[in-house]
Amino acid sequence: MSTPLSPPENLTARPGKIMLVGLGPGSNDHLTARARAAIAEADTIIGYVTYIRLVADLVAGKEVIKKSMTEELDRAIEALERARQGKKVALISSGDAGVYGMAGPTFEVLFQAGWTPDSAIEVEIVPGASALNTCAALVGAPLTHDFCAISLSDLLTPWPTIARRLDAVAYADFVVALYNPKSGRRTQQIVEAQRLFLRHRDPQTPVAIVKSGYRPKQRIELTTLEKMNEAEIGMLSTVLIGNSNTFIQHGLMVTPRGYANKYAVEDGERNTHAGEQAGRSLSTGLNGWMAAIQQSGRSAAELAAEYRLPEDYIAAVLQAELPAEDEAACE
Repeated sequence: MSTPLSPPENLTARPGKIMLVGLGPGSNDHLTARARAAIAEADTIIGYVTYIRLVADLVAGKEVIKKSMTEELDRAIEALERARQGKKVALISSGDAGVYGMAGPTFEVLFQAGWTPDSAIEVEIVPGASALNTCAALVGAPLTHDFCAISLSDLLTPWPTIARRLDAVAYADFVVALYNPKSGRRTQQIVEAQRLFLRHRDPQTPVAIVKSGYRPKQRIELTTLEKMNEAEIGMLSTVLIGNSNTFIQHGLMVTPRGYANKYAVEDGERNTHAGEQAGRSLSTGLNGWMAAIQQSGRSAAELAAEYRLPEDYIAAVLQAELPAEDEAACE
């Protein structure tokens, strides 16, 4: 931190406000009404220079404090100092301030300074659509089943931690959004991510790479896991890696929700497969699966290998009492 914090009692000197504003993808069309109002309400705008440029037409006549990419804590300290002076501060992030954004660093600085929710300085988080949502919307419907996000930036996170997360989600068949995939100095991380994914995923797994989504230099490329590092990837890119069921058709990347496991749609009518019931868990859902393995007569080791689950977990399930089936289930 380049600026020392003042004593905690200064928090109550003159009540100000910090608004952590998510700008969404950066186009005015996708800026929420509350984000626009927060910027209008603010006396001071603080942010990374590129993000401020995205809302340049909204900050005329205001105090504008521009910081570089690696000065997140400095931004938070500046916001606190201005709020102590009684100012309303909009601390802006692209996407959502709480997703790899400024909300976390700001609360760290506030807590260190002795701030509590009862302090005179009010803090508001103004949500915005993250790159995960916006890039998905541009390429189809890749996130309609379980997904997660992982940042490849090792500026603050040790690489072994990132690698373990990549390996775990690749093995578990999540759709994955990779943030901060590559920069001018960090070029090998995306190569290692691909290496880890190829241990568990088909090389033909669909991948979408979206650069500068909803901005003037937007670029979209659909490729495969095997060839994704032949594509143009940089710090303004988000990489979406599909799961084992994701497909690309007519230029759209889609991850099925799973309806085909239960329903057959014929002649415009929805019919359940044999053994399945609408509004109830799948026959291979928790109850059906537990009953099947308990009746199988097979060992925990055999079942663990088949289902790719920990042996001690399987052993516990084999001894467990079957749970009652809910009367209704969410589809």
